[in-house]
Amino acid sequence: MKQRISVRAIVRSTEKTLLLRRSGGRQSIAGKYELPGGKLGYGEQPEDALARHLKETLGVTARTSQLFDVLTYIDPDDRDIQYVFILYLVSIEGGGRLSLSNKYSQYIWRRMSDIQQSTMTASTTMLLKITYDPTVVHTTPVKVVDEENTTGDETHAIIYSDGGSRGNPGPSASGFVVMNRAEQVIDEGGMYLGITTNNQAEYHGVRLGLERAAQMGIRTVDFRVDSLLVVNQMNGIYTIKNRELWPINERIRALVESFDKVTFSHVKREFNQLADGMVNKILDAHASE
Repeated sequence: MKQRISVRAIVRSTEKTLLLRRSGGRQSIAGKYELPGGKLGYGEQPEDALARHLKETLGVTARTSQLFDVLTYIDPDDRDIQYVFILYLVSIEGGGRLSLSNKYSQYIWRRMSDIQQSTMTASTTMLLKITYDPTVVHTTPVKVVDEENTTGDETHAIIYSDGGSRGNPGPSASGFVVMNRAEQVIDEGGMYLGITTNNQAEYHGVRLGLERAAQMGIRTVDFRVDSLLVVNQMNGIYTIKNRELWPINERIRALVESFDKVTFSHVKREFNQLADGMVNKILDAHASE
């Protein structure tokens, strides 16, 4: 599967979000709205790519930018392409008229409640769903559900995993929860790891989840992890500099090769409570021994 990395900016003013209307492109995206941004160039850092696209397409400079989330997306027009979206919260300098490139024909500012899904690209709909809150910028869990068959595909699972260390390094544990596509729990588990770091425990949570999925005969896995480090490294955005993580990462990548497809998406910690609870349950049980 090919992978393409893209940076996108959530630019908001007085509770309105900036959207750009595409001038061209394939039929499914031509004339539809999307968030500002674009592809990451070879060897380019995400922050530099974001600044470049804002300048080239809008003629503006980012005053502030804050990493918000990293998500994966499979293009419905070409399922051999996996997009990795690096999402930033951005404020731009000035507030006057924007200078659009030929790529876009129009820009609008819209409240989230006023945006019609049919006017946006499919990927933008996905990105906006996870950022919308009526009062604040916040994430909500994204449910990948096939409306025609929510539970029938026993080879497709969603796995929430987590890991934690009380001390960093200190007593550590990992946990995972396996769900069907309707996000009903079908299995869960975890393991006490001894003395390790938080990052090692997070990685072991992914490993344990994949090992269990393989035993269950699952072929497609959508991972939901609250560690941006793990998500970015598994999606190839960040390199692994900590040698202690190398063998775990290699084990995970070997496991991934045995599946048809494995994706990694970031969720906020409050939406990973089941896996987090498994970790704490294991650590509490060990502490009482």
